[in-house]
Amino acid sequence: MLEILSLIRQDGDPEWCRSVPNWDRGPWLETLLGYRRARGNARPRIISSHLPVQMFPKAFFSSKAKVL
Repeated sequence: MLEILSLIRQDGDPEWCRSVPNWDRGPWLETLLGYRRARGNARPRIISSHLPVQMFPKAFFSSKAKVL
């Protein structure tokens, strides 16, 4: 899924996917390092997580974020 979303974000150009590691393209929200990387990434951001939906912040549900 991360590869597909990365290609969509870059208008189908695979060079970004080849040159940027997946932990920089879609950092994990549940780690401190991933959270810091996600905040520093350009918008629109791709963020990965394995957290159950009940553990997401309440602000998430009133945002424009998309969940796949």
